[in-house]
Amino acid sequence: MKKTTILLGVAIVLGALVLTSAAFTVDQTQQAIVIQLGRPVGDRALGPGLHFKLPLVQNVVFFDARILDFDAKPEEITTTDKKYMNVDSYTKWRITDPLTFYTKVRTIQGARARLDDIVRSQLRVALGRYTLIEVVSHKRQEIMDAVTLRSKELLQPYGIEVLDVRIKRTDLPAENARSIYGRMKAERERQAKQYRSEGLEASAKIKATADKDRAVILADAEKQAEIIRGEGDGQATKVYADALSRSPEFYEFTRSLDAYKRGFEKNSRFIMTPETPFLKHLK
Repeated sequence: MKKTTILLGVAIVLGALVLTSAAFTVDQTQQAIVIQLGRPVGDRALGPGLHFKLPLVQNVVFFDARILDFDAKPEEITTTDKKYMNVDSYTKWRITDPLTFYTKVRTIQGARARLDDIVRSQLRVALGRYTLIEVVSHKRQEIMDAVTLRSKELLQPYGIEVLDVRIKRTDLPAENARSIYGRMKAERERQAKQYRSEGLEASAKIKATADKDRAVILADAEKQAEIIRGEGDGQATKVYADALSRSPEFYEFTRSLDAYKRGFEKNSRFIMTPETPFLKHLK
């Protein structure tokens, strides 16, 4: 009886040990594959939950199911206009097929090495098609989309999905920076001179148009003034003629008063005798 109890206890302990070594759990942030004699078991990866394996014969390899970052080292790349630039990039990626991933690259370090080779080569190819100005200005998004798409196609056979490739920064070597800044300064000065000459030309045209309009307006005004002055003189002559025909004496009197008014202004001096006809209306 005692021997049976001991054997039963030993069996329970061994069963517990076997069950403990056979059971394993996969976290929600992970995915796993079972390996037997160096080869994956099954045709798909294991998702989150409780799973079992053969003790001592099989072991489990876990992979991260989340999106991972790969921060590449800065690299000097040549653009199509033979300019050198230091490009610092990073890649967002994840493991989509753990079985293929384990077969092709084995570990995260192996995947990073493969990412480094492919993404770097695609960056060199893509950036080599554009000028330096295009890379640092309006073509960057187009370049990144092309690199992401091509890298995704090349890394898919490794069980890796590339989600995004981005350039963090682009730095110019010192000699290139001085050359680029000099060209940019010369270009801005050329544009400034062009805008200034265009402004002076527009100003001259505006002034010429204004002078022309002024001359036309003054000529029209002078013409109207002459017409009005002539009409007034005609009317005055008619009035004088009518007055002369009706009363020659009154006409002579008014004309004399006008002569007195014009002649005796501004301290004018005259030497006349009382018999002078000019003064007959003042007697």
